[in-house]
Amino acid sequence: MNKRLTVIIIILVSLSSIGLLSIQVFWIRNAVQVRQAVFNRDVNMAMQRVVFTIDKLRYQEYYLNSKKFYRDNMNAFEIFDSLNRELVSQSLSLSNANDLSRLLEKRLLLSTRYQQLFSKFKQPNDIQFFSAHKNLIDSLIRSSLLKRNIKTKFEYGIYKPVTNALILQKTGKYPTQLLTKSYVYNLTPVADNVQFPLKLLVYFPQEHFFILEKLYKLLFVSLGLFFIIIGSFSFSIVVINRQKKLSEMKNDLINNMTHEFKTPISTISLVCEALRDKDVKKSDEIYNNYVSVIDEENSRLRTMAEHILRSATIDSGRLKLHKEKVDLHEIIQNAVNSKKINAESRGGEVKLELKAKNSTVFADRIHITNVFVNMLDNAIKYNLKEPIIQISTRNLRDGILVDIADNGIGISKANQNKIFDKLYRVHTGNIHNFKGFGLGLSYVKAIVEQHNGKITVDSELDKGSVFHIYLPNEKNISHGQKG
Repeated sequence: MNKRLTVIIIILVSLSSIGLLSIQVFWIRNAVQVRQAVFNRDVNMAMQRVVFTIDKLRYQEYYLNSKKFYRDNMNAFEIFDSLNRELVSQSLSLSNANDLSRLLEKRLLLSTRYQQLFSKFKQPNDIQFFSAHKNLIDSLIRSSLLKRNIKTKFEYGIYKPVTNALILQKTGKYPTQLLTKSYVYNLTPVADNVQFPLKLLVYFPQEHFFILEKLYKLLFVSLGLFFIIIGSFSFSIVVINRQKKLSEMKNDLINNMTHEFKTPISTISLVCEALRDKDVKKSDEIYNNYVSVIDEENSRLRTMAEHILRSATIDSGRLKLHKEKVDLHEIIQNAVNSKKINAESRGGEVKLELKAKNSTVFADRIHITNVFVNMLDNAIKYNLKEPIIQISTRNLRDGILVDIADNGIGISKANQNKIFDKLYRVHTGNIHNFKGFGLGLSYVKAIVEQHNGKITVDSELDKGSVFHIYLPNEKNISHGQKG
């Protein structure tokens, strides 16, 4: 899959995902609006019953008080009725202006006494009434809301427009919200002279949460599916890119293997033809030289095959280490001896500063030797100058640290985290004289980690590299970790 096609697919999937998310947001917003409308309708229907019950209670109390007042003042009302009938009778027999004047004075006196009697009648006291029935009103509102399946916290208050004040609140925590964000319902006036009725205010502090509560599952499912799609797509792209890079590295490996194996095979083939050629005079010296060439090229083939087989063994999990107490200084010295000639042939040298007092480790002698041989081989191979390699050791609190410094081509910051990956080879631009399969450092890392150690690198381009290999001392490795 080429890069352009990958970008197009990413753009298409991204646009499709955004489109699907936008549609989900649109439908969820519509669902919220519908839920809000249903909530408003249910609240209004529930509060109609509450208002009716409150009005009924107020009228009932008003008429009970009126009835008691009339019963307590029955005699007075009978006297007023008798006097009123007498005044009506006298008005029918008026003969002069003096009689009319006396009649009006009597009627005025009767009216005054009547008003004085009614002044004793107690008009409805709203504050006392609602304070006395506060719990009842709360219970009425709660039961009415529950019948409409509205199960959320609420606050209510009684507002008196004449005084512009809340004469009653359920908790007193939401006075501002009651006046600005509540549902408002008029209570029927009880007294005939009341022009501005009291208002019942109901506020729901968690209204939005209650409306969205049943939509949360839909919202979470939608978001979950969206993130699953995006995650799966991203994972697929990452896997495709990894597979692409792996394919490229495998192709490079095959090409390198073909080139690496072709040279010794061609050399051996030419030597064999020369040995079979009867026209060529052969002596013991010539035979020995030809045999040496064949032996050297065969050794190269064997070494390359061992690299590949070692890598395959590690990948398959079949690697078995035979650990024992070994002197790491001795291991390093043997590795240096095997590569010293290679460095000196290019005018270089290998320096040793083995300062660790405790150099004993619990390791597989063969594989740990291969680790340092590989490191020296890389330090010599990836170098355009006379290779100067310095190996130093020192003890840490619970292990030994080996530093391998060289003056080679160095490694860029971007590649330092990748050089230990299998088949990865740092691109060297127009320089093509660095041969290899990209298996050496991955093998080194695997073996070091099998010994509970760690390998890191510090490097700059054209300034060389320093590899740090840490291995725990023998006493810090439990016997349960033996190979």
